[in-house]
Amino acid sequence: MRQMNASEFKAKCLAVLDEVSRTGQPITILKRGKPVAQLTAPAPGKQGFPQHELIGKGEILGDVIEPVLPAEAWSAERGEER
Repeated sequence: MRQMNASEFKAKCLAVLDEVSRTGQPITILKRGKPVAQLTAPAPGKQGFPQHELIGKGEILGDVIEPVLPAEAWSAERGEER
């Protein structure tokens, strides 16, 4: 696996991103000789947004329009001061 100093990565960031995208080979970013990050290409076949995986998995319970508490429970409705 290729390694690169953070200063070099900073100077060549866009080219490095293109390289990882093209080759699929990860690059480890080093700071003072120690690994701090790893740049990898996204997993193939994952299109769209992660939230799309949740479609059809939720269930609505009760009325989502009405307030949770009745109006009398709100101090503004009772005319109280803070």
